[in-house]
Amino acid sequence: MNVALIILHADPSRGGAEQYTADLAGALAARGHVVSLLAQDFGPAIPGVKLIPLIASGATRRAKYVRFLQSLETHLASTAYDIVHAMLPVRTCDVYHPHAGLAAEAIASGHRKHEGAAARAAAKLANRANLRRRAFAAVEKKLLAQVRPPVVLCLSEYVKATVRRHYSLPAEKLATLFNAVDLKKFDPSSRPEARDSTRARLGIGEDQTAALMIAQDFVRKGLREAILALSAVKDPKLVLVVVGRGNVSPYRKLARDHGVANRVIFNGPTDDPYSFYRAADFFVLPTRHDPCSLVVLESLAMGLPVISTIFNGACEIMEGGREGFVLPNPADVDALAKAMQTLLNLQRRSEMAKACLKLRPRLSFETHVDDLLAIYNATVRGRAASSPSAKPQSRPLEES
Repeated sequence: MNVALIILHADPSRGGAEQYTADLAGALAARGHVVSLLAQDFGPAIPGVKLIPLIASGATRRAKYVRFLQSLETHLASTAYDIVHAMLPVRTCDVYHPHAGLAAEAIASGHRKHEGAAARAAAKLANRANLRRRAFAAVEKKLLAQVRPPVVLCLSEYVKATVRRHYSLPAEKLATLFNAVDLKKFDPSSRPEARDSTRARLGIGEDQTAALMIAQDFVRKGLREAILALSAVKDPKLVLVVVGRGNVSPYRKLARDHGVANRVIFNGPTDDPYSFYRAADFFVLPTRHDPCSLVVLESLAMGLPVISTIFNGACEIMEGGREGFVLPNPADVDALAKAMQTLLNLQRRSEMAKACLKLRPRLSFETHVDDLLAIYNATVRGRAASSPSAKPQSRPLEES
């Protein structure tokens, strides 16, 4: 099958959606499919994948996006694909895959990173004033309101519920496809020495319990709540390791003010998250909003019990009390502290770790690609059924 994958930036170093798109392109090409990656710029070459540059010039981010859409349409008018799979709002595609959530939801409720009412209101107004976000939402609305909308790939049931709040789409146009994990890369048995070496570098003793948070947006991901919960757990053997890029100054002050400065380790960003998963005893992410947090799935694959919230789609693969805890309120510091206190118990933590490892087959990238190919096939069949007079561009792909 001939597949086009569309994203603004096809550089894996930029983040999750970009890394996913590059990984998917390589996986589809490795299975024998013809894959084209359409973007305004690229990272390293991907074996077997065509890199097709699209023009995205302009004086503003909105203008660049509009020019990107025009360049994309010119290309699609001259090149036939069996599946056009877009990671951002475009004017036409077969599969729409909004990794960061719906553009319409970002306009309506883009304030979720904040807890205070005033901050939420200000952020909401700023979001609505953002011209590129408004352009994204307008293009998305036209895309999903047309007579034959694309299939919307939802990273979780949490995301699917959001789609239903904004658009009246039939059930067959909504598909749930969780993020996936490279199980070879995140295999807890592959680098056993990483635990001791990383803990030694961070100054974590053998008798200490390390909670890990990997995040970029510290406000939305709940770093404040994690530090406050840490301070409520009086056991000095519990430490919190924070990995990620961002301004940590206010959080250092918060830790000092609550007497836990020596129990919070700010590492900064890393290109080797494996070592931190290996060094940790459990993972904590009291997020206010995450369509499907990849770091949670990676933690589960590494056998780390997880504490997160119902506003994280990745938690749908978990059962609260079995692989960790799924909190109903991201702002409930007491509940977070209680969950952290529970995971200080080695026996309980070990039982949960074993349960986490049993999830590994469901988390695999191979399973993810199998499920995606089934969605592609159904899309091709549905298109042929709705246009019986049209000749199919190719036979359905093999589910292999």
